[in-house]
Amino acid sequence: MSPKPYTHKDAVPYVPVDWTGLYPPELPRKAVPEHVAIVMDGNGRWANQRGLTRIEGHKAGEVALLDVVAGALQIGVKHLSVYAFSTENWKRSPDEVRFLMGYNRDVLHRRRDQLNEWGVRIRWAGRKPRLWKSVIEELQFAEQMTAGNSALTLTMCVNYGGRNEITDAVRSIADDVAAGRIRPSAVSEKLIAKRLYTPEMPDVDLFVRSSGEQRTSNFLLWQSAYAEMVFLDTLWPDFGRTELWQAIELYASRNRRFGGAVDTPTVTTPAS
Repeated sequence: MSPKPYTHKDAVPYVPVDWTGLYPPELPRKAVPEHVAIVMDGNGRWANQRGLTRIEGHKAGEVALLDVVAGALQIGVKHLSVYAFSTENWKRSPDEVRFLMGYNRDVLHRRRDQLNEWGVRIRWAGRKPRLWKSVIEELQFAEQMTAGNSALTLTMCVNYGGRNEITDAVRSIADDVAAGRIRPSAVSEKLIAKRLYTPEMPDVDLFVRSSGEQRTSNFLLWQSAYAEMVFLDTLWPDFGRTELWQAIELYASRNRRFGGAVDTPTVTTPAS
């Protein structure tokens, strides 16, 4: 049964994403990253520049996310992970935290049918403690509703922290070792990866951050070990599919060595 509809007072109207008029760059399939992770940064600065509240900035970021999802589908990205609410975000003002809780819930409720029509599978990565029950219900319902889709997997990282994810994985393994279910010698990178929040998630190929800041902010630390990093100056509400494609073109121009020397045969992501 679907959770009841919400009428959050700060909800923005439904805005359809226009598929016409914008086309991605022509790149070989191997040049397109399978998994793109995005830190959606700059909502507050965008709002400040316009004399608006931070909450207005967050609201403006919703359409940006939908446009990026559309762009990912157009160019052939298979996994898109976005940092919707970090474990560090609890340090923000109570009013902003309260808004973000309701807003993450409401965005999912408003957009899940549209994403389902596009063939997007929604996944959630993060911790349950402290999350509103209504947020958890909406995340879980969206996961169930879209479980059969395969065009793109959109992972919403809500109440997520990279160090917490690794800690939780290691703690679960330690419990099994203490109970005699696993031998200490059997602990491996592969086993740890299986205990992460979404073990089916492939490693990140391209890590993107908007707003010009150049740091990972504790996002997908394990999965981003060999990711290519692209930092764009565009603030998140102004970000869209064209900025995503710009980042992918930069990715396609790089030579991914995975720790190998320059003269060692490597995996390349050729340009067109």
